[in-house]
Amino acid sequence: MSDDRSTTDRAGGAATMSEQSTRPGVLRSIAHRLAGDAAELPIEGHLPSFEGATGWLNSEPLTPQGLRGRVVLIDFWTYTCINWLRTLPYVRAWGAKYRDHGLTVIGVHTPEFGFEHNVDNVIAQSRSFGVEYPIAVDSDYGVWQAFANHYWPALYIADAEGRIRHHHFGEGEYAMAEMVVQQLLLEAGAEGVDPDLVSVDPQGFEVPADWRSLRSPETYLSYGRSAGFASPERARFNEPQAYPEPARLDLNEWAPFGTWTLAAHAAVLNEAGGRIAFQFQARDVHLVMGPSERGASVPFRVLLDGAAPGGARGLDVDEQGKGVVADQRLYQLIREPGRVGQHVFEIEFLEAGVEAYCFTFG
Repeated sequence: MSDDRSTTDRAGGAATMSEQSTRPGVLRSIAHRLAGDAAELPIEGHLPSFEGATGWLNSEPLTPQGLRGRVVLIDFWTYTCINWLRTLPYVRAWGAKYRDHGLTVIGVHTPEFGFEHNVDNVIAQSRSFGVEYPIAVDSDYGVWQAFANHYWPALYIADAEGRIRHHHFGEGEYAMAEMVVQQLLLEAGAEGVDPDLVSVDPQGFEVPADWRSLRSPETYLSYGRSAGFASPERARFNEPQAYPEPARLDLNEWAPFGTWTLAAHAAVLNEAGGRIAFQFQARDVHLVMGPSERGASVPFRVLLDGAAPGGARGLDVDEQGKGVVADQRLYQLIREPGRVGQHVFEIEFLEAGVEAYCFTFG
C-alpha cells in the first residue's frame, strides 16, 4: 500500500528477524571484539527536531540540543503493533543497562488506528507494557515526517554529537543495534560499559514469532484494505449487511457471518451473534479490536476447528475460549503449544457493538 502509515511496512520489516544467542558474553561489541579497532559507522544525518510531538509522557519535552553529550536511541512504535511488541524487551533492557552510561531512549508513539490517537489509551498501554522511558506522543505525525520514517517499528541511533549513525526497520538485528550503542557510548567517553549483550526473557506478546511455521500474513478487516475476503455475499461498503456462513475457507481466507458493516476503518458488528472465521497457519492468532463505545464491554467466544481452544488458548481467553472485549487494543486469542498446522479460527461476539480491525499472526 502507498500510505506510509500502513502495516504493510510493519510486516515487511518483520522479515528481517534473525536468531541470536542469549548467552551473555557470546557476542561482544564492535569496539571490544576487534582488539580496540572499532568499525566505522556512517553518518546518516542529524537528529531531527521533536517539535512535532503533541505531548510527552514520562519526561519533559526533549530536544536535540538538550540531548547533546548523550547517545540517543529513537524507537518508533504504535501500541497495537505485534512487530514492535516483539522488539520491546530489548529496547527496555538497553534503556535500563546503559542509561547511567549516557544512553537516552525515546519512544515515538505514532498511531495507526484512530483509537491510538487517544492519549489515555497510550498511557494505559505503555504502563501495561512497562514502557518507562520518555515517550513523544506523535498523534499528528510531526516527528514521523521529520524523520521521513515509513515503518513500525523503526530504530534510529544518534551519537553524542547529534548525528544519526545507525537505523533498522522491523524486528531482529538486536546484537548489531546494541553493539552500535556500546561503540557510540565508548566514543563519547563512557567508562565501565559492560561489553556483554543483554539477555532477555520475552513473555506473552513479546515472544518471537515461530517464523519456520508462519504462513499467514497480517490481514485487515476494513473495506477496501483486506485480502482474502471469502464470503458468499459480496462485500458492501459502509452499510449493514447479513453475511452467510461460507461453505469452506482456503488458507488465509476469512469471512464474516451475521450482520456486519464493513467500514473504512474496521468491520463493525451490528447484531449479537456475529462471527468471523479465518483459515490460518501460525502459532499465534492476534486480533486488534475494541468496543464501539468507550467504556462498553462485549463478551466473545473463540473456537479452534470448531472446539474450545483448551491448551491452545491465548492470553486473552480461558480454556473454554471465553473472553471480553473491554479495551481498544491487540488481543491474543490463540497460542498453539505444539506442532503448528492449518486450522480454522472462529470468534463469536455475544453482543453487538464491537469493531474488528486487523489480524496478526506469530
